[in-house]
Amino acid sequence: MRILHTSDWHLGRSFHGAGLLAAQGHFIDRLIETVLEHRVDLVLISGDVYDRALPNVDAVALFDTALGRLRAAGAAVVATSGNHDSALRLGFGSSLMEAAGVFLRTRIEDLDVPAVFAADGFELLVYGLPYLEPRMVAEALGVTEPGHPPVIRAALERVRADWAERRAAADRPVHAIVMAHVFAAGGEPAESERALSIGGLDIVPVPYFTDFDYAALGHLHGRQKLADNVRYSGSPIPYSFSEAGHTKGALLLEFDADGLGEVQPIDWPAAKPLAVLRGHLEELLADPDLAPAEAAWCQITLTDTDRPAAAIERLRTRFPDTLALNFEPEGRAEPQHASYGERLAAAATPLQVCAGFVDHVRQRPADAAETALLERVLADATAAAVTR
Repeated sequence: MRILHTSDWHLGRSFHGAGLLAAQGHFIDRLIETVLEHRVDLVLISGDVYDRALPNVDAVALFDTALGRLRAAGAAVVATSGNHDSALRLGFGSSLMEAAGVFLRTRIEDLDVPAVFAADGFELLVYGLPYLEPRMVAEALGVTEPGHPPVIRAALERVRADWAERRAAADRPVHAIVMAHVFAAGGEPAESERALSIGGLDIVPVPYFTDFDYAALGHLHGRQKLADNVRYSGSPIPYSFSEAGHTKGALLLEFDADGLGEVQPIDWPAAKPLAVLRGHLEELLADPDLAPAEAAWCQITLTDTDRPAAAIERLRTRFPDTLALNFEPEGRAEPQHASYGERLAAAATPLQVCAGFVDHVRQRPADAAETALLERVLADATAAAVTR
């Protein structure tokens, strides 16, 4: 049996103001190609199907189309809700969808109700844990300790009890996959993930999952192996510039009567690459080695000593999809006064106040022409005040 582990689709998300619907449609196409090429039997989506609790209509339509295409390609689907999803909305119609081979696990009441798949010589159970917000589920799970580990531990105890009962009643091997949307210990986060809590109360120990045949984790956007049978598939496309070096895609699992076999990474090249550039403006505009970045979404950090005028406009003449611009001047002396308020208090003349403001906002001193303009404006303002 072949299972494709995916997570964190975040349908409906934007990227620094740029719409991602086309890029997400591109990854859906790659997903369907993978299912057909590898004859995938089951696709897992480990949370964060949508990017927000109230997804826009285009995102809902894309997910609807994806489910239809997956079923037409011969793959069943198990999806859980993540911290970005509305569990109630994502789970609408779940009882009807099961008849069509789409299993939505979004309710705490169903966390120990597996999707059951009969295979050649064995049975596979897929348990889908929805995102478990401790404050909302602690009472139902009988948990009094704070944080995510206690609620995950309690949920997995229910899962193990059901698994044990089914194994005892079966006449063939019964294997289990558990899906969970968590921050597991040892995982490397990216900038695009929403923190689950603060103070380390969100970190779930990896040994919680190692007795299952496989743990299909979601939430962290980088593909990661925490144990042979505990992995993050990562998001299918990048959602922050911190993911510029990630390889995106999914994980293909082979299961047989002996349990988990090979785990194969499946790579899906992004429809539009990311580029993170750093340097002086003129060097970036002239460097021939940066030609590939001309077709990428770019984050650029300028290191010019003084902030160049019209920097974003000039950069976009070569890198039209520059979405983020930062300034980190190199070689510029630190101002004598640490804060703008202190600098303002130390100014002796109106011209120094205005010139200091220009320096503070632009991160470069006013040039001769700008200083002359400020002098004229101040002189006119003073003359107008005297005549009143």
